[in-house]
Amino acid sequence: MVKHQPLQVYEKQLFVSFVTGIYGCRWKRYQRSQDDSSRWECAWFIILCSSFLLLLFWAYFWLVAQNDFNDFNWSVYNRSGEWSDETIPILASTTVGFSYITFLMILALFHVSLGQQLNLYWVHKIGVLATLLTTISGVISVDDIWGDEWDILLVSLQSTAPFLHLGALVTVTAISWLVAGYVVRRERSNFQVMVLLIYIIILLALYLAPLTFTCPCIMDRHNLRPRPDIIGRRGAPMLAPEHTILSFNRALQHGASSLEADVTISVDGVPFLLRDRTLRRTTDVGKVFPARQYEDASFFNWTDIRSLNAGQWFLKSDPYWTVETLTARDQTRIGNQTVCSLVEMLRLSARANCSALLNVRKPPPEHPRHRSWFMDTLWAVQKAGISQKRVRTVTWTPDTDRGRVRGLQQTANEKLSVEVIRQRGITSLTLHYSKASPKDIREYLANNVSVTVYPVNEPWLYSILWCSGVPSVSSDAPQVLRKVPYPIWLMSHSAYNFIWITSDLVSLAVVVGIFCFQKWRMSGMQNYNPEQIMLSVVARRTSRDVNIMKEKLIFSELNNGLSSTEELCLYPENGYATYSHGGLSP
Repeated sequence: MVKHQPLQVYEKQLFVSFVTGIYGCRWKRYQRSQDDSSRWECAWFIILCSSFLLLLFWAYFWLVAQNDFNDFNWSVYNRSGEWSDETIPILASTTVGFSYITFLMILALFHVSLGQQLNLYWVHKIGVLATLLTTISGVISVDDIWGDEWDILLVSLQSTAPFLHLGALVTVTAISWLVAGYVVRRERSNFQVMVLLIYIIILLALYLAPLTFTCPCIMDRHNLRPRPDIIGRRGAPMLAPEHTILSFNRALQHGASSLEADVTISVDGVPFLLRDRTLRRTTDVGKVFPARQYEDASFFNWTDIRSLNAGQWFLKSDPYWTVETLTARDQTRIGNQTVCSLVEMLRLSARANCSALLNVRKPPPEHPRHRSWFMDTLWAVQKAGISQKRVRTVTWTPDTDRGRVRGLQQTANEKLSVEVIRQRGITSLTLHYSKASPKDIREYLANNVSVTVYPVNEPWLYSILWCSGVPSVSSDAPQVLRKVPYPIWLMSHSAYNFIWITSDLVSLAVVVGIFCFQKWRMSGMQNYNPEQIMLSVVARRTSRDVNIMKEKLIFSELNNGLSSTEELCLYPENGYATYSHGGLSP
């Protein structure tokens, strides 16, 4: 009687246990399998990948949108009526969600590389689904509240595209190890061919992607224009309350060559500086005049406006997260600020020998100064003693009123053709950065039309506008842009072409090498026979592939039945396996 001893001695695989345990709560050896994953689990893997890509896009959007965080909070304030920093919960949830999904993606890729089944634990399925739905709802909300901000993605690619291309190329090249292992280790199927085809298409698209790039900073150094002038947009609102005399002083101290302000006309004809239609956000009007806090600011007289505090709100709300960096003396000065008149701001500009850019808001039709607002503005300019040539006005009025502002340089805040600019007598344009393409800037400058781009608060945006030839930018952060003496990066066309072609060739060589190695490796495994397995074990070859072949050999013999003259034994005490013929004892 032949005695069979199908004993198994398994080596401890701590790494595999860790990966499968956290991903699918399968900590035991017998819970794991190297069979194909079910369609249901493959569907969850696709959902996981989709969540990762969406979160990657979402995180990148908020990374580049830092330039406009204050504008986002202001948009939310105009809808809700209450000021709060909505970016904090968004950034916190995005960081947590992205870290979680990225960790699961890494574990999933380890499963694929180790040949383990994809069995995502039900708790993780709930987490992935919740993260995906939360991100989708966030995208929809931003599109509703801040839909114009999506343009910053296209603008940012002018600076980040070459680096994103290299990062994507490295990632796709590394994934070739998994793709090659999946394609060559099994019999051909339609799904395998489809996976290989999709991978090749993605790889070729990455190789040719730089042909579509428009990067202003890929240029010769001698073509770089002078450094753009910095205009203090409402002063330096990160260091002091916006539209206060202290804020404008801070802007001049940090290198601003000009000052920009939003002008409103009071009921008694005094131009003063205010961004909002009401005084609720930037003053203590709710405390001093609680019954009038929702009233249009232009219906207040100058005496009442001057009695309001315009600094305490800054210390309380900390709109730019900068209050902690200020000294106690600065905080005391900020707490005592009042609403600034146009005359005060222009006098400061005259003393500093700098120019001023005014965004004048026409009073409502029922306002007593509805028809004489332009005369009030001219009166303030004359009283301040500043040259009219140094004052530019952006008037939110029809062309019939625009011509009545005599003696002041007129600026349009919309993108116009050169012919229309000449007809209207406009000397300069003030454009949002999403509307100022490098081609348009070159055309305007060629026709002696000055261009100012706003808002520019981040060095990367300042750099690409510098490379585009913009003469001046309007910024909430002159203290930040002051520290950018040169574009962040500047590269000649020949240097970038060399990097591009070299990286493509290296990637192609690595991908071909990986496919060839995986093909050789899998073909070697398919040629194993029982004697080779026995010799490999005697030589203590403990690779995962050999162990897999040992298990398959043992269980296939058990299922098919051994002949009476054959015996397969494995000694538990030393871990050696022998395969004997003719009834030989081990």
